[in-house]
Amino acid sequence: MDPVDKPFLRALAGEAVWPPPVWLMRQAGRYLPEYRATKERAGGFLELCLNPELSAEVTFQPLRRFPGLDAAILFTDLPMLPWAMGQGLHYGKGGAEGVGPILEPVRDAATLAALRPGDAARRASPIMETVARIRMGLEKDHPGTALIGFAGAPWTTACYMIDGRGGHGFPEARRAAEERPDFLADLYDALLEAAEAYLLAQAEAGAEALMLFDSWSGLLPPELFDRWVLAPTAVLTARLRARLGPDYPLIGFPRLAGPGLPAYAARAGVNAMGLDETVDPAWAASTLPQGVTLQGNLDSRLLVQGGPAMREATDAILAAMKGRPFVFNLGHGITPDTPIDHVAELVRRVRAG
Repeated sequence: MDPVDKPFLRALAGEAVWPPPVWLMRQAGRYLPEYRATKERAGGFLELCLNPELSAEVTFQPLRRFPGLDAAILFTDLPMLPWAMGQGLHYGKGGAEGVGPILEPVRDAATLAALRPGDAARRASPIMETVARIRMGLEKDHPGTALIGFAGAPWTTACYMIDGRGGHGFPEARRAAEERPDFLADLYDALLEAAEAYLLAQAEAGAEALMLFDSWSGLLPPELFDRWVLAPTAVLTARLRARLGPDYPLIGFPRLAGPGLPAYAARAGVNAMGLDETVDPAWAASTLPQGVTLQGNLDSRLLVQGGPAMREATDAILAAMKGRPFVFNLGHGITPDTPIDHVAELVRRVRAG
């Protein structure tokens, strides 16, 4: 199918598609019994990420459940980029959603020098095989569905690399941003090299859009947000566009960026911007540039709750975004306690416009 026939790609190209295309962050995950069975078959979360056959299978599972979804997103995890650079990585009990990921922290020059950013794309070759398998399967069985590749944005990836785990506010990464700028700049040099190669390899393997997850951008005050979130993101998107062309779809997700959203929309170099659940959709629709496609932003807890609260919030987002380029999504990922029926109802409601 030609890309113009895929509603998701049309929206990213600036068309106000209606009803809007819809996909959901973590649409493949623990809330699906078939995912849990596939992960058990793989032998663990890291093993699942490195098994092209089973990672592709997991990616397809929500498309079979919810035929209204307009995009599939590569099934892997943000710390797989540091792993591809040579950083030690393992997952505790529960995989990505439980204890873990756990990385060997990068906090000194010697550990940083041991990284191999030039090997990232080669070491991640199983992930590229997954991308190719997904794209082939989409063309065969889901021709109107687009494929998203992704990586962590520089700041969020650095948070995991420096602190070695999530869930604790990343104090070491924040300390590096404030007190060790030379060290963090050197880490960013390696990260940008690896991320560029990693994302370009995904595009070459068949990804039709690339998303940069900056899940922890909200940890930084404005002056550090500009230096460690916005500026390096703009560098990375410029490098990608130099290779992929000016029209290749790039999505940024500066989660919890709050007042930094207008600057991100203007300067990050992305076609589309994900909004988290704290953003008023009416404000976003009226304030952020019309030339940037917006994506979001139903609270994932309302998806768990379902019922009138979910329906009213969904309708409010649709009403606010009608008439501008928009992709319906959540403000964060689906949680494991989400009822499958609620997801199906949400997709139907969005598809009805």
